[in-house]
Amino acid sequence: MTIEDLIAELQNKLAELRKFARENGRDVSAEIAELEEKVARISWGPRAWEQVKLARHPSRPTTLDYLDLLMDDFYELHGDRLYGDDKAIVGGLAKFEGRTVAVVGHQKGRNPAENHACRYGMAGPAGYRKAARIMGLGDRFGLPIITFIDTPGAYPGIEAEERNIGGAIADSIYNMLRLRTPVVVAVIGEGGSGGALAIGVGDRVLMLENAYYSVISPEGCAAILWGDRGRAPEAAAALRLTAPDLLDLGVIDEVVQEPAGGAHTAPKAAARNLREALLRHLDELRAVVPGELVNQRRRRFRGMGICEGAVETMRLRNGE
Repeated sequence: MTIEDLIAELQNKLAELRKFARENGRDVSAEIAELEEKVARISWGPRAWEQVKLARHPSRPTTLDYLDLLMDDFYELHGDRLYGDDKAIVGGLAKFEGRTVAVVGHQKGRNPAENHACRYGMAGPAGYRKAARIMGLGDRFGLPIITFIDTPGAYPGIEAEERNIGGAIADSIYNMLRLRTPVVVAVIGEGGSGGALAIGVGDRVLMLENAYYSVISPEGCAAILWGDRGRAPEAAAALRLTAPDLLDLGVIDEVVQEPAGGAHTAPKAAARNLREALLRHLDELRAVVPGELVNQRRRRFRGMGICEGAVETMRLRNGE
């Protein structure tokens, strides 16, 4: 069944419900409202899916592109000091608008050889350990930290599992929650699952207009829920993975506008918009004392996704 077929079927049910209500004098407003909401959500699917495709565009600016456009004197650091240098994560020290910053981001390639080398931005344990090392340097010397998210997810290969990819992601999240220096995150393309969140724990989270950020890919969600990857557009809408959705949910702090057609159509213009947003948020965070930064960051992420039942359980445990 296509999206169009599903919408038509739901609209037919709506018409039947309205007719039933008129002819029988019954109040079915709640059922009608529920169906109308579902039609609206599914109708948004193709538009959400278009944004997913824009986030994956092969010409979309990468982390290194933004570092070239935004930073001066970028000095790249390599290796995790344990296993090797994962090219899916790049980072180091740079000058941003006159201040020294630590920068980390996922890196995708521009051709088959580069994509093979960096696994399409899917980092393994060494990549996240490298990221933690660079952010640790920023913390040690009191440097603001900027991270760029652009990954379908962490690398799923057997060697990643053998080297404890889950532990590396968990350690990265834990370490970011303890950083005593400002952290600003920018989702510039794909933001997939734990591989994205591993460098996404910031005081402020920005998101480019056509990026997406989700616990799972639309294809993976559709395969699990319906056994049909072809329903990815419907899953994209249901996941609420677009920038406006996530701003509404309080997951991100700002949507950064892109040029018409996407960031790849005018990378310099996209970088100018991102520069302004990054600078503004870094300036705002400069006045917050280190200990309060940590407290605010922890409260921010602990408060996400708490449902009423969980809140009530927490109150009971606290004796409230």
